[in-house]
Amino acid sequence: MRIVGLAVAGLVAAFLVGRGIAEFWVVDYASPASYQHSWGGPSLAGVFAVHTGPGLIIVIMTAVWLYRRVQRRRSPG
Repeated sequence: MRIVGLAVAGLVAAFLVGRGIAEFWVVDYASPASYQHSWGGPSLAGVFAVHTGPGLIIVIMTAVWLYRRVQRRRSPG
């Protein structure tokens, strides 16, 4: 069950990171009407916060986890 849970969590995390990256190319910066009714709208900052925020959090948490894991392996004892 744990492997299935980790696989599902990994797929969701990959989707959120991919969606966050793609959002920078999907948004039409010249036309506020294109993103004003999206989640986080009507401001562009709000749209990016809602659509890229979860992916950014996942990337930061993964980096912290990897850093701590490497530090544990390097520490003596």
